[in-house]
Amino acid sequence: MTVKAVVFDAYGTLYDVQSVAGVIDTAFPGHGEYITQLWRLKQLEYTWLRSLMGRYQDFLAVTRDSLSYTLGTIGLNADAALFDRIVEAYNTLSPYPEAAEALGRLSQYRRAILSNGSPGMLDALVRNSGLDRYLEAVISIDAKKTYKPDPQTYELVQEQLGVTPDEVVFVSSNGFDIAGAKSFGFKVARIERVTPAALNAELAGGNPIGPGTMYRAQRSLAETLGYSPDAVVRSLLALPELVPTLAA
Repeated sequence: MTVKAVVFDAYGTLYDVQSVAGVIDTAFPGHGEYITQLWRLKQLEYTWLRSLMGRYQDFLAVTRDSLSYTLGTIGLNADAALFDRIVEAYNTLSPYPEAAEALGRLSQYRRAILSNGSPGMLDALVRNSGLDRYLEAVISIDAKKTYKPDPQTYELVQEQLGVTPDEVVFVSSNGFDIAGAKSFGFKVARIERVTPAALNAELAGGNPIGPGTMYRAQRSLAETLGYSPDAVVRSLLALPELVPTLAA
C-alpha cells in the first residue's frame, strides 16, 4: 500500500476550538470557560442527533442552536449582533501553532480536510488562517447531508480525491472521528494533546472538577469502541516521519 493522501479533521485537529474563549469571555465575563466547553459538547451532540433523526441541517445551524442551548442553561441572552459575533468566532479559530509547518512538510502527499463544517464556514476558516495554500481540497460532509462518523462522510475522500481507503492516512484528535475513520478502512493517526496520565492526575487532584476538565474527560481520550488508531503522536509535527511508516 502506498500512501497518496493525508486527510485532516479540522475542528480540534488543525484548529483549536478552545480559541473561541476570548470572544465569549469578553461578551460574558466570567463565563468564558463554561460556555466554550458546553457549546462544543452540544455542537457535537446535535450533529449526532440530527444524523440519527434524519433531520440534517448544516453545521452553521447546528453551531447556532448549540450556542442558544448553552446560553439558556445559565439564563444569558445575546442580542442578534452579539450572537452573530460569537458564532463568527468559529470562522477565525486559531490553527495549532505547528499546523502550517506540518502541512508544509507533507507536500509529497495530497493534503485535504474532511470536516463537519459547512462549506462557507470551512472556506472562511482556511482562508482566514492561511492554511488554504497547503490544501488541495477542503471537503465538507454537507454533500452527504449527514455527519461524521457516518461512513457516507468518509466516502467523500474517495469521491473527491480519487483514492482508495488504503491509500489514505486520516488524522484527527477526536475519538469519535478516529473510530469512524478506522472502521471505514483508513489508516488513522491520532493527535493526543492530553495524555491519559495527565487527565488522571487532573481528576485525582482533589480540586472541584470544572468545565474544562469535564470536557477533556469526554473528548480528549481515545474511545473504547474497538477501532483504535494505527499510531498515536503528540503533535502534528510528528506526521512527516510517521506517515511513511503507515504504508506497510
